[in-house]
Amino acid sequence: MQARISNPAMTVPGAFEALQAVSTAAGQSDLPHTTIELVHLRASQINGCAVCLDMHTRGAKKAGETDERLFTVAAWRDSPYFNEAERAALALTEAVTRLSDRPDPVSDEVFDQAAKHYDEQALASLIMHIAMINVWNRLNVTTKQVGGEWTGQYA
Repeated sequence: MQARISNPAMTVPGAFEALQAVSTAAGQSDLPHTTIELVHLRASQINGCAVCLDMHTRGAKKAGETDERLFTVAAWRDSPYFNEAERAALALTEAVTRLSDRPDPVSDEVFDQAAKHYDEQALASLIMHIAMINVWNRLNVTTKQVGGEWTGQYA
């Protein structure tokens, strides 16, 4: 496997630093790190981004995430391992990631459920994290970045 080109965020001067600055700003809330990693995983599953799936699964494991939750995040609705706040975050992630799939992509019901579990600061952070993982997914998928390449461990 070989990428089409280097990741644009690494090629365009200042782009990586700008994206990192947005991610750092999004992290300025009390949103649980495990929720952030679950959101990153779910969006990356939907978008088919092997780089982000590899990276965020490793990050989630390092943060103490369980195998059961990682194995079932794609089927979170049918899994007993997620609390109501995480379910609301995952529903919002799916809605924001799949904007073109529905006439009302982020329904009031989905948004209100998330707002029920997160204060405005945490909800804003959550939305920023969803947006940023979608940016990274799109950069990686478009240029066919190779999952695991960054670790030096792939075949």
